[in-house]
Amino acid sequence: MAEEQPQQKDEHFEENGAQQENDETMVNQSEVYSWPEIRFDIQPHRNYHFHRQFRSPSNPNNFLKSAKWSPDGSCFLTSSDDNTLRLFSLPDNESDYPDGSFSSDPDEDSYAAKLVIYEGESVYDYCWYPYMSASDMTSCVFATTTRDHPIHLWDSTTGELRCTYRAFDAMDEITAAFSVAFNPTGTKIFAGYNKTLRVFDVHRPGKDFKQHSTLQGSKEGQSGIISAIAFSPANSGMFATGSYDQTTAIYSEDNMELLYVLHGQEGGITHLQFSKDGNYLYTGARKDPYIMCWDVRNTVEVVYKLYRSTEHTNQRISFDIEPIGRHLGTGGQDGLVHIYDLQTGQWASSFAAASDTVNGFSFHPFLPMAVTSSGHRRFGLPDDADDAEIVTINSNENCASVWGFSCTSAAENMMSISNGDSDPKLEDE
Repeated sequence: MAEEQPQQKDEHFEENGAQQENDETMVNQSEVYSWPEIRFDIQPHRNYHFHRQFRSPSNPNNFLKSAKWSPDGSCFLTSSDDNTLRLFSLPDNESDYPDGSFSSDPDEDSYAAKLVIYEGESVYDYCWYPYMSASDMTSCVFATTTRDHPIHLWDSTTGELRCTYRAFDAMDEITAAFSVAFNPTGTKIFAGYNKTLRVFDVHRPGKDFKQHSTLQGSKEGQSGIISAIAFSPANSGMFATGSYDQTTAIYSEDNMELLYVLHGQEGGITHLQFSKDGNYLYTGARKDPYIMCWDVRNTVEVVYKLYRSTEHTNQRISFDIEPIGRHLGTGGQDGLVHIYDLQTGQWASSFAAASDTVNGFSFHPFLPMAVTSSGHRRFGLPDDADDAEIVTINSNENCASVWGFSCTSAAENMMSISNGDSDPKLEDE
């Protein structure tokens, strides 16, 4: 395990002043840049496809678990059952791919992963540093949490371990987090444990952390493993935690005050996400076929439910909201990606992404693109099966794909914005 280097902490990230400058730059850019309005009524096309490099003769049944775009959109990360994370850069952002190096053969990978990081045990969760930018090498990091290991902070350009954040149990043994997330300012790492949240200062790797119980003295709160964490993007200071006890809790980050506890999911929570305006929270659970929409201003009852095919799997099936905030996309066991209109809660469209469970779906942060990951655990291959036959399993199983969507023209998009049609908020009932 790499030694901590707290004396170099100032080299890892920009200070708050620089972050505020980045915020101002993003605001200025948003004034001149309009998000592309995706046409979901037109089927997307597959730009790139990857499946061979996730398999080997020694591990033909390896499958993907998830895929996530980086905040700057230059690359995406995948996690797979072989305890490995792979980083794929978008070709348009790379200069070291010669002409003709991309395969058009559906049985071949489009190109190889730029970076491969092997973790010693099963990867529970991972997340990008929120201010990650390929133009700033010090910000190119992501955090992972794996079984029986501390939280690791990896350099996404070199694959080196930057530092670790360690928590110990009552027996003074390292205990692993089950979920991990940066707060919106990127100064803290929130990690979920059994009935516990631990908060680490990003600039102080090691054993220093603040601990908060998720179960209050009156038994109010969350029992069980904290399996998912999500922060509101609206600078409201709120964040949500999901638990395997089938509940979702909403806290205030400033004082860690428990605001609400939401009940209704039929399984352990596996994924959470706030709407772009921060007024709504979407929750998904294992072996539960519905994503639930909650109004955080009025949590008495569910606003609506979005169906997906997840009744018979314990896998984490992730979903994502497009940058403009109008639609949500989710995978499922049927191999389809379903798109829902968040203003009405109605199904909008769907497309076949794989011939397997689509467990990961992530919209590009600003381009009309998305990445999907698929696969599930398989058992029992014939002892006399030929290795070549094993490796050439259906290329639409256990795979990752990058999809390109059609979008409206710039003139149509600006007209839509001027007419006020781009408001991502749900209509108040």
